[in-house]
Amino acid sequence: MPHMLSSVGTASFGLTVSGMFRHQARYNAAHIALESRAGALTFSELDRRSDCVANALGTLGIGIRDCIAVLSENCQEFVEVQVAAAKLGAVVACQNWRLADAELEYCIELVAPKVLFVSERFAGRLTGISCPSLKLCTIISYGDDYEARLRLAQDMPPTDAAQSEDPWVILYTSGTTGLPKAATISQRAIIARCAIANLDGAARPGASYIAWAPMFHMASTDNILITLLNGGKVILQDGFDPEAIVHTITHQEVGALSLMPATIGTVIEAIKKARRPILPIMCTGAMADLVPPHQIAEITRLLNAPFRNTFGSTETGLAPASRGMFNIGLAPTNFAKTQSSLCEVRLLDIEGQAVPDGEPGEVSVRGPSLFSGYWNNPETNRTLFHAGWYCMGDVMSRNPDGTLNFVDRVKYLIKSGGENIYPAEIERILLKSSRIADVSVVRQPDDHWGEVPVAFVVAADPQLDAEAVMQLCRGRIANYKLPKRVIFIPADEVPRTPLGKIQRHLLEERLRSDRAANPMTTSIL
Repeated sequence: MPHMLSSVGTASFGLTVSGMFRHQARYNAAHIALESRAGALTFSELDRRSDCVANALGTLGIGIRDCIAVLSENCQEFVEVQVAAAKLGAVVACQNWRLADAELEYCIELVAPKVLFVSERFAGRLTGISCPSLKLCTIISYGDDYEARLRLAQDMPPTDAAQSEDPWVILYTSGTTGLPKAATISQRAIIARCAIANLDGAARPGASYIAWAPMFHMASTDNILITLLNGGKVILQDGFDPEAIVHTITHQEVGALSLMPATIGTVIEAIKKARRPILPIMCTGAMADLVPPHQIAEITRLLNAPFRNTFGSTETGLAPASRGMFNIGLAPTNFAKTQSSLCEVRLLDIEGQAVPDGEPGEVSVRGPSLFSGYWNNPETNRTLFHAGWYCMGDVMSRNPDGTLNFVDRVKYLIKSGGENIYPAEIERILLKSSRIADVSVVRQPDDHWGEVPVAFVVAADPQLDAEAVMQLCRGRIANYKLPKRVIFIPADEVPRTPLGKIQRHLLEERLRSDRAANPMTTSIL
């Protein structure tokens, strides 16, 4: 059994994803559940096919809390596997195909799946991975192999043995040590996230959702299940395609339209080129802090929908502070967050004591939407959970009206285009080279991506240039983690505390005050 918290101190709902999905499959049997280029599946059809997947997995010995993995783009089969796992009480580890081979190998080995589903597009990635767990698991390819197994499987509901605290999906998050962590989300947590979304206006029963973000990301996996549990239609899109998004919203109504900071500009341009009017939308956006205010004003006017002012995480879902929205046409200057429903938030000082209003404190959150801990990581779980409270690693302050201001991250994090990047991921790669004496990666604001990583490098080799630094990274980390700028700096100019810790905020100040850096020492890539 993996080392994982079985509970986060919240009472079990007793509800399961499989039970709630079967309710929708019964009462909305003929309604479309999934729509994609491959066609459409009704709730009844998705229920039957996921039963077959579950029974096929059962013949391979998959049961309660067993781990299976998926390496695939967004597709109907991916959703079928997730629903089937819920019926079995098994857990699906959603693999990030954007990672480099070494990173992907680590993620697979961490969860040691018994079965791995892979799409035709990514089957070749497995040839570059040699972890022991991969050699021991059964690999099922989407297409002929997958369909043949479904035809041989029993076309009847499997034994419903799942419990609400059973893990349902694993989504990977970047780690402060430079290695990903496997956040484990239970059936209880996803049901609670559905309830919070409904209460706070991010979802509603029967509403459709465009799932364009990769399904290894909470933006799609959370919202796909929330939509299905609400009896709505999931419109699967294979990646970000602004023209396809605009075509959809001009031909059918959707609920919340998720747009990440880096996507908004191109969607604005696609809307302006559209020849049909936009149909009603509940709300749009996410992570407003990372979006230029003028874009928020423009996209809300074009969509005639408010913009969501969110603050959450893979581990917490929309909680703890994603209830607020900016009115149509507003270019916000104040990004204070409104606490989400069904959660509690404490702001704590370094001694673990609550701070007074107006004072910064680390965010500690409790509620039913919380994940169950990191898979096979007992030390981190003990550190971050305290009597059911989860320490997020973010610092906020509370205003007199109860809203929350984001201050900083306790554990330095770069949010680039909706993806999390920890400096250690990049630093540990570069520090392996004898040509580099020291390195510090910081965040730089970016109009397109929200934030991008910038590497301050102390060279051990005087011949080292920016392109050589980039070559040390390429193929070893995902492309979106590559530094967008390399700045060479003398060792005595690296700002440090008396204990030798690099002061990243001072490097950030240097970036802000020295935008026109010396081209001999700075390269923008």
